[in-house]
Amino acid sequence: MKIISKPLKDVLVLEPKVFGDARGFFLESYNERVLVDVGIREHFVQDNQSLSSRDVVRGLHYQIRQVQGKLVRVIVGEILDVVVDLRRSSATFGRWSAVPLSGDNKHILWIPPGFAHGFRVVSENAHVLYKATDYYLPEAERTVSWSDPDLKIDWQLSADPIVSEKDQRGTSFRDAEKFE
Repeated sequence: MKIISKPLKDVLVLEPKVFGDARGFFLESYNERVLVDVGIREHFVQDNQSLSSRDVVRGLHYQIRQVQGKLVRVIVGEILDVVVDLRRSSATFGRWSAVPLSGDNKHILWIPPGFAHGFRVVSENAHVLYKATDYYLPEAERTVSWSDPDLKIDWQLSADPIVSEKDQRGTSFRDAEKFE
């Protein structure tokens, strides 16, 4: 596995080794020793999967307790994955980055604790898998507005997004709880 970019401080876009032939392909999507070699030493405790259709926007989610790091990949389809740095002490505090992840490019995104996370589905639908470093805690979950005017995130939308009621009520970045 190799690091192919670092879009924000501590965020990594990884490319696994893919072995392909006429039958298809094989890749190792998770290996603790390999991740340690690229600087990811966290322990993962939970796997999550979602299926969403084109132009669904999910997020921007984070937890203020049981803060989660996430290792995100797409099995089928394509998403534009967005992260926002909520760590006041970070050189990239308040900045966002968007990374295309797809079943075709097979890239994996490491999002360390302290970031809000969301994505938009680019393809007809997308199966997204992610590993988390801590357990989901509903009462600690927070949402930054996906359309916050101060963040000015370019979701590359070609149609009106499909957004859950909960995500439509997201807090502005300015008022969101942040990390030190």
